[in-house]
Amino acid sequence: MKVLVLNGSPNEHGCTATALEEVIRTLREEGIETELIQVGGEDIIGCKACGYCEINEGCVYDDLVNETAAKFKEADGLIIGSPVYYGSPNGTILSFLDRLFYSTGFSKQMKVGAAVVSCRRGGNTASFDVLNKYFSISGMPIATSTYWNQVHGFTSEDVKKDLEGLQTMRNLGRNMAFLIRAIAEEKARTGLPNVEEDAFTSFPDGK
Repeated sequence: MKVLVLNGSPNEHGCTATALEEVIRTLREEGIETELIQVGGEDIIGCKACGYCEINEGCVYDDLVNETAAKFKEADGLIIGSPVYYGSPNGTILSFLDRLFYSTGFSKQMKVGAAVVSCRRGGNTASFDVLNKYFSISGMPIATSTYWNQVHGFTSEDVKKDLEGLQTMRNLGRNMAFLIRAIAEEKARTGLPNVEEDAFTSFPDGK
């Protein structure tokens, strides 16, 4: 069982990384393999709505998004980590996620998702909400903890002093591992839930 971990911060050893490291450590203790992918700092162009991925495999821009897509397909879970910029997630991670989720045609149903956010003071819950929407539109159960998955601090050393935040990360790791194991067991026993996809509301006549 494996979880992909995306670090959306351009600082590979900053606040977001410190929080993610705590989750990763816990997941590994629970027997879950992890792979960290450094997204922040990469030159990630946003989606151009070109339609390439609708008739071809992958995104027209062959970069880290396509490389990650193959790993995402095989993974049992995905953690998205981001710092808070002006009350929202990092722009690079948002461009990355828009393309990753839209250009991948494989089912993400029952892959477990979790968002982790960090800030100095405010904006964490708004950013947390934005990231969770990628999971909830894709049929991905969202792993929760004993508080919203967030840490506070201006530096990584500050985050290490946020004992409640780090505790939240550890509890998140344990809950995520439990969900992944439980889903795998039920999937083996009865299969995945049926998904209806026939209805599409567009109101073309303005009604």
